[in-house]
Amino acid sequence: MSSSGFVPSSGAVPPTGAVPTSVVSPSSASVPPIISVPPAGSAESPFARVVGRLRSAGCVFAEDEARLLLDAAHTPAELAAMVEQRAAGQPLEHILGWAEFHGLRIAVDVGVFVPRRRTELLVRLALDHLRVGAGAVVVDLCCGSGAVAAAVLAAGPAAGAPAAEVHAADVEPRAVRCARRNLAGVGGVGGQVYEGDLYAALPARLRGRVDVLIANAPYVPTGAIDLMPPEARDHEPRLALDGGPDGLAVLRRVVAGAPDWLAPGGCLLLETSRRQAALLLDALARAGLTGRLTASDELDASVLVAAAPSDRGGRREPA
Repeated sequence: MSSSGFVPSSGAVPPTGAVPTSVVSPSSASVPPIISVPPAGSAESPFARVVGRLRSAGCVFAEDEARLLLDAAHTPAELAAMVEQRAAGQPLEHILGWAEFHGLRIAVDVGVFVPRRRTELLVRLALDHLRVGAGAVVVDLCCGSGAVAAAVLAAGPAAGAPAAEVHAADVEPRAVRCARRNLAGVGGVGGQVYEGDLYAALPARLRGRVDVLIANAPYVPTGAIDLMPPEARDHEPRLALDGGPDGLAVLRRVVAGAPDWLAPGGCLLLETSRRQAALLLDALARAGLTGRLTASDELDASVLVAAAPSDRGGRREPA
């Protein structure tokens, strides 16, 4: 199951036709020689024609998207096909085959959940925790394309410290294949990706050894799926979006199993929405974990941070 990443009231997913925040700034794009792009003011330029087509389809950031598509296409025929795919509502990242995430270009196959920029808060918090220790074990559940795990690996260890041991898991076979490509050799060590449902996918040797447990599980309430932009609801796997009646069905399972897998003092990081945080804090308390909500207005993101007891004999406040 891939990460979810959208609650309609949060406005976290760009509107239909918008350039997703995970896409690299077009200022870095270079146009292939086979498609020359005259000045944007030229009505007959390929750029102007692409912009016009995208605008007619309702793309809000047509100019930015046009530059990215022009950069990706190798022939006029390929460009025309890509433009029509975008005009029909296919996610830009699926057309390009990648999304920018935490400074990395992450491969995103058709049918795989597109990593959102707000999920970078999970990476920031994970790296903050990893700086405290050395040679930590990190697990990314519901990993989707593997963007979070890849970003943790790419950051590398602190000077003189051993690299983190990074594992990721997802129930979607397409996501697993994509994540394996994204994690291969990253940071000089790469990471392991497993296929399966949450903890059932992990090797037993990790039980009780996980220092940082990350989960970007689906948290969209079932009844809100139809309110999502068509780019998400029509092109991303339902398992990556649907969190059950209140959006927390999968996250509650993550919380319930976490104490068995976390090392003493280990950290649990859960992406959620502010609206759902109180219910999830109750679930953490029932599992013997103390949590707090961390939010970023810059990323429009919310993450619950919880910690396992240091000695297994009581609760530990999250750092």
